Amino acid sequence: MSTKQDQRLPIRLFNGVMRTFEKMGSKPASFVSREGEMLAAASKAAGGATDLGADDFRDGLSALLQSYDEDSRLNPFGRWMVTQQITGLLRGRFEAEQWRKRQPELFGGDVKRPIFILGLPRTGTTALHSLVAQDPANQALEYWIASSPKPRPPRDQWDTDPRFKEAAQGLGLTYWLDPGLKAIHLLTADGPEECRLLLQHTFRDDSFECNSTLPSYSKWYQACDMRPAYRRHSDLLRLIGSNSPDKRWVLKYPAHLRWLRELLDVYPDACIVQTHRDPARVLPSLCSLIAGWRGIYEDNPDRRAIAAWVVDLWARTMEDAMAARRELGEHRFFDVSFHETVTDPAAAVGRVYDHFGLDYPDETRTRLTAWHRDHPQHKHGEHRYSAADFGLEDGAIRERFSAYIERFNIEVQDAR
Repeated sequence: MSTKQDQRLPIRLFNGVMRTFEKMGSKPASFVSREGEMLAAASKAAGGATDLGADDFRDGLSALLQSYDEDSRLNPFGRWMVTQQITGLLRGRFEAEQWRKRQPELFGGDVKRPIFILGLPRTGTTALHSLVAQDPANQALEYWIASSPKPRPPRDQWDTDPRFKEAAQGLGLTYWLDPGLKAIHLLTADGPEECRLLLQHTFRDDSFECNSTLPSYSKWYQACDMRPAYRRHSDLLRLIGSNSPDKRWVLKYPAHLRWLRELLDVYPDACIVQTHRDPARVLPSLCSLIAGWRGIYEDNPDRRAIAAWVVDLWARTMEDAMAARRELGEHRFFDVSFHETVTDPAAAVGRVYDHFGLDYPDETRTRLTAWHRDHPQHKHGEHRYSAADFGLEDGAIRERFSAYIERFNIEVQDAR
């Protein structure tokens, strides 16, 4: 038995028990048929709420549930995880709409000049996001508040908040099931989180297709209109930040690269920071991350199929993003290399702020430098993986991304 299998023993035991019941005739119902059941559970969890707001989520939810039924390779634990996730997202919609009914003024502010950090996954977006979030003039989207959007309470009230405890327990379960994920991508309840949890409110998000094999959903998602998702994203930011309306939002999500036109349609004054790194170092790491997550939801994820999908998706994404930048105006973007983020992040942030005309006082620089010193790379273990496990070769990756490498003068990194 491998170390990875040992780490996931609880999942294997759960799957074994559930498959025993299935052999006895207790076959799981389809997700499409259980939509009403999940809606009812979400309503009950939200205190009997009945209003889900605009119908901007129904087409995405329908496409997702159908794909889970027709395409996915979910094991029993994966089906349980999906049920919990969808129910939680619907509960979040119910609760957000309750706030809208009680205090509509909370949604009336503006999200002025937000900073969006994006780039190929594994290019330093998380590190840069966490760093810029230390600026007292900024506010970030914490994991727990993104999981259950509401006006952000004072920090000294978080530890006793039931939603904070729930988020912390959920993350604890995830890392207990697979401790190796901490070294790949660490999340904490009170730490900065990606925008995915807000985009998921319309069931338009990359994480669904990363966690499970969902080809029909992927096809629908690639062609869908993302503006409803970004409008909902903006609504939820105004709700969450209603107690600190003067603070600038700093947000992060690599998947925004797929939707630059829609993002800037909703946030026309956004300051966009794009991070860069050798794709030959990035893609195997991303494949390993996706294989890790899928290993919770599915049995024996197909690593080579994952690699083929990841390389094609992100090569097309980078090509389209470069075209979008030319259309939208290069002045709206600022580029930061992975090397800068790792070696002198405070200086990198200074260059970002200077480009967008933002204040960067000495005390903020000192604060960021201290945070970087206290949070070294690989603090929670080193992410180990092999490109060969995914059938990937450096030369083939760089050839597929040649236009991107040339456009941004990407430095080639040795595999070591």
